[in-house]
Amino acid sequence: MLQGGSVQLLCLTASSGVPLFCRGATRPLPFSIIGSLNGVHMFGGGQGTVLSSCVTDRGGRVLWRVFHDTVVLIAVSSQESGAVSELRLRRLLENSWNAMVLVLGLDELASARNVERLKRDLRSCYRLIDAFLEGEWDGMGDLMHCADCVVPLQPALLQEVLDSFAHAADSEFGCLLTHGKIIVATEKWWRLAPQEVVLLSALVRTLDGTISRDYPVFLPQGSPTVPHRLLCFQLLPGLDVCVLCGPSPSLQKAESELVVQFWSPVIDTLHGCLALRDRCLPSSVTLQHGILGLLLINRESRRAVSTVHLWAGAPADVPLPARRRELLRALYTLAITRYFLAEDAQEEHRSVDGLEEDFPAGFSHQPVQFYLATDECKCFALQTPQHQLYLLTSVTVPTFALRSLATRTLSTLLSHTGF
Repeated sequence: MLQGGSVQLLCLTASSGVPLFCRGATRPLPFSIIGSLNGVHMFGGGQGTVLSSCVTDRGGRVLWRVFHDTVVLIAVSSQESGAVSELRLRRLLENSWNAMVLVLGLDELASARNVERLKRDLRSCYRLIDAFLEGEWDGMGDLMHCADCVVPLQPALLQEVLDSFAHAADSEFGCLLTHGKIIVATEKWWRLAPQEVVLLSALVRTLDGTISRDYPVFLPQGSPTVPHRLLCFQLLPGLDVCVLCGPSPSLQKAESELVVQFWSPVIDTLHGCLALRDRCLPSSVTLQHGILGLLLINRESRRAVSTVHLWAGAPADVPLPARRRELLRALYTLAITRYFLAEDAQEEHRSVDGLEEDFPAGFSHQPVQFYLATDECKCFALQTPQHQLYLLTSVTVPTFALRSLATRTLSTLLSHTGF
């Protein structure tokens, strides 16, 4: 299973190997090692070989990725970091590049001629990149490229208010979030690429504490060269509404007129949304006490609900919430790289954290369920054409009961949330 630990991210120019930044390091790598990592990659390219990843004999892992023949990103996990999965590092490289495009735009990155200026400009990306690097929020969208969501008590009411607010702001793209998790969003917001939805949610999370903000953003897939205005307003501490819009309205007008007009009447409902931050599910959804954590993914809409805070208190013999989150991420990683093949056609079938299994080889069918039993917990995962469900349960839950527990849990979640 995935162990905690630090990962370092290096950014260099592709043509000359000049370091642009190094993040995630309490003790930065020596320049000689950075040069060696870039040098071996450049040597391979000169020989017609693409070096994408390697594993050291002590369990460290290195991944390289070149973006637009301009920037090289290198993710490094040392043996002290534990068994960090290749999927996590690949996602880190993708998310970091997309974060750079979101803030600076593709033209600024692809045609940068002044290295020193680019170094200065990239500082504005650090907070967002560090959020992906250090996992500063409870969601899993950075790993899944699905939107982290919560299920509110009155979704129809909030949806109506958000749609009206976005329309008044001359926008079709609006979203209501709590601590970076989506409560409701407009139809056009959901039509953004999943990676863009994850990026925008993470960006709003990093702006936490700012009452209102007019922020220029580039959409890495939809509009990488033309910026849009992202207007963010803090309705309550930890709860924000944002819209993507054009030149109008002004930030002052939207804040002084539109926010008060549309959101003041539902302030009590908004307070109720804040209570969903950790559990993500309404209190009306009752689940069996043996469940320590769950992840539900809607494969069609690319939305997900995950939580390891189902109960107010937990027995002393179960893993702490941070560890349960770690185990849930590891379970998902194992599933989509070994059993539930990812929807992305570019995903490759790989081993995870040294777990080797020949089961998928030579079989014409794809598994739809699997379970694991460890010293810390038991796990079960199931896949339907529309959903994936991942469960962490107490070790006291009988292994033979895991399948029926997962099936009942999925049925309960879908019937009560419509997710």
